[in-house]
Amino acid sequence: MMPQRSLFIVVLLGLFAGLVAQNASAVLYKWTDENGRTVYGDQPPPGAKPERLNASVGPADPNAIRNLANKDAEIKKRQQQRADEAAKAEKERIEAKRKLEQCAQARGRIRTLKEEGAVYRYNDKGEKILFQPAEREKTINDGQKMLRDLNCPPAT
Repeated sequence: MMPQRSLFIVVLLGLFAGLVAQNASAVLYKWTDENGRTVYGDQPPPGAKPERLNASVGPADPNAIRNLANKDAEIKKRQQQRADEAAKAEKERIEAKRKLEQCAQARGRIRTLKEEGAVYRYNDKGEKILFQPAEREKTINDGQKMLRDLNCPPAT
């Protein structure tokens, strides 16, 4: 989007410079028409007694292009800042979602360990082993610590 805007501005400046140059070289006349009205133009009609006017245009601002480039740089900087902020917000949103999922999983494990009668797990050999009361309590405490460490919101 910005390259198109920059191109538009450059073309617009070029057209403006061309018009200024054309007007600077143009001659302006003043005359009175047959109805007695004063008329201004670059070509008087035949038979009129024109008065030649000084229609010079002042010099163009030499800082205009520099100012335009500075404004363009400021616009690009603001756009980059907005893009960076959007990327940061997206990263934070993803992290918050991940955290909520971890909190839900930890709550689910704690709830299962507290509510289920017999809870099993699998060891390294793939054997099914019953959770012992001390191991169950330690796993519940670890889950609650994880909830605190993640600063999980209260369960709804």
